[in-house]
Parts: sequence; C-alpha cells; structure tokens
Amino acid sequence: MFKIAALSNNTKQVLLSTLTATALLSVASLTSAAPFKNLPADQDAELSVGVNVMAANSAYDLDDNTEVRVLPGVFYDNNKIYARGAQAGAYIINDGTNQLSAYTQLAGSEFDPDDANGALQGLDKRKASAAAGLTYLRRTPIGGLRGQIATDVLDRSDGTFGRLTYLAKYSKNKLTVYPSIGIEWNNEDYNEYYYGVSDEESARTGVDSYSPDSSFNPYINISANYDFNERWAGFANQSLSYLSDEQYDSPMVDSRTESRTTLGLLYKF
Repeated sequence: MFKIAALSNNTKQVLLSTLTATALLSVASLTSAAPFKNLPADQDAELSVGVNVMAANSAYDLDDNTEVRVLPGVFYDNNKIYARGAQAGAYIINDGTNQLSAYTQLAGSEFDPDDANGALQGLDKRKASAAAGLTYLRRTPIGGLRGQIATDVLDRSDGTFGRLTYLAKYSKNKLTVYPSIGIEWNNEDYNEYYYGVSDEESARTGVDSYSPDSSFNPYINISANYDFNERWAGFANQSLSYLSDEQYDSPMVDSRTESRTTLGLLYKF
C-alpha cells in the first residue's frame, strides 16, 4: 500500500504543494458559480500600522521561559486581500458568510540551547518558520467556525498543522472583543522537529532520545481593540495552549502550557 510517510521530505513537500495548488485552482474555478457571490473590493478599507510588544512564555526547559519581543503590526482587509498581524492572505471565496482564503503566516516555536538548562544546552537549535495553507470561515448567528490547514515552507520542520476554532465577537462603544476556543493538530514531522530528540543528540548530550507522534491539543485566545479616536487604536491579545502528551513528554519540556501576551498601538490611515 502507498504511504506518504515512506516518501522523502522533499517529495512530500512537492506532493503537498501540487495538491494545494490543484485545490486552489479547483476552488477558484467554482467561485463564479452559485451559491457564492464574492463581495466587491472595499475602496474605503482602512490600513492600520503600529507596533506590538509580545511576551511569550515557552514550555521548553529554559533558564528564563519568558521572552519579550517588539514586532510591527499591520491590519488591512478590503474583501480581496488581508493582513492581520503575523498572517496575510488572499480570499478565494468571500461572500460575507463564507470565507475561503490562501494564506501565509509565522509558525512554530524557537529553542535556543544557549538559554536551556543542563544537558539541553547541547541540543540542536530549533527555529521558527513560515507556513502557507488554506483557511475557511463560516459566519453564523452564534459566531464563526473556522478550519485551517498549513505546512512549513522554509524546510525547517517539513511539518503540517491544522486548527478548528469557534470565534465570537462582542462590541460596546469603542471596544471590540474577540474570544475564541479550539483544537490544534500537529503532525509527526512538526512534533519531531520541535519536541523530538534524535539518537545523535542523545549520544552527544546524554538526554534521552524521544520521537513523538502526531498530536491534538486545545487552546484559547482572546483579543480586543479599543478606538481612542479616529486615528489611534489600542490592541491586546492573550493566548494559552495546553500541550498534548506527545509534546509534554519531551525531555525538552518542563511546562504543560504555552502562552503569549501582546499589547500594541495602531495608527489608522
């Protein structure tokens, strides 16, 4: 029987890219037909640009688990293309109720052995990456249901991950809050790169070798925007992920949770 796991990483990437391109072309050919009628481009769409300060609390066994970063922030959506922080994409279907888009975003974790404890300092470095994929959002009277699938495009983990999410929206005066909850799936390649310990690393450091399988883990997220005036707005985000057993059992990990706290200031053009 044919098994994709038996293919080389390069072959899997080519195959996945081909399947993704085929899916995009197939879906694009349907967008002109009923029942989808795409929204016209919003000529008055606002561009918001600013700066975010993010505190990331890692699950890795590090000397200091909290890393603070200063990042640019860009938000824009004209019904055809969009940018939302670390994600940017183009709509294939967008009729106001259904949204299917191709997107790219930052993905993965970072592990720097120089910041690790004990024998973990001898492990190889793990780097964050960029991913590309498809996302579908269905708007309903009780909130949004979103599914995402993406794969590493920088040849770091060669991994694939997906998310199923329920999203809500609450607005009052100048404040808008977006809570969400969902489940994330990471395939074996993703977990192997970010949580696995190879036999070579084990022999070199004495850290037990570890080879995780694919996994599912829950997460919650809440973000909020506050309009100070017509030009300036504040942005806040809090996310929390609960690691799966496959990830938590890694000798690289000493926490069951990962979290990110972001505060930002945006200027609207």
